[in-house]
Amino acid sequence: MLSGMTALLIPALLGGMALFAALRGVDAYGALCAGARDGLRVVKDILPPLAVLLTAVAMLRASGALDALAAALSPALRFLGIPPECAPLLFLRPFSGSGALAVGSELMRRYGPDSTVGRTAAVMLGSTETTFYVVGVYFGAAGIRKTRHAIPAALIADLVGFVAAAAAVRWFMK
Repeated sequence: MLSGMTALLIPALLGGMALFAALRGVDAYGALCAGARDGLRVVKDILPPLAVLLTAVAMLRASGALDALAAALSPALRFLGIPPECAPLLFLRPFSGSGALAVGSELMRRYGPDSTVGRTAAVMLGSTETTFYVVGVYFGAAGIRKTRHAIPAALIADLVGFVAAAAAVRWFMK
């Protein structure tokens, strides 16, 4: 029953929009083409920064720099209540959602999804954002070149999200 209703939802929305446009005297096809043209301009603007960002993330992972940084910051992470095993996730999440998801999956496979590390990784993935991706895409699409305080504020929010995720897992796992 639900799948039948869902299958009709998209055609009903498209038909309703076409009817609404016709009643208002709007050229729906022209508006659709203009929107597609604007969308392609946005893609053209955001593709170069996105390619650079994804390349940098791949190089960082392949070089072993993430593992070295995680080992160096292990005492500070323990002090914050974050399992040191989750360090690669902390460093990768602001840059790449898919990279962070791969690291989270790897942590859950290695330590188990019901372990402290697995649960912390899962909550961190849901509690934080891919800051540099969002800034690159949305600021690039809007033509904003100077981010001013947006990146530091977003990184502080990510840090708070990481610490709160680890605290929530510790609190709820007891």
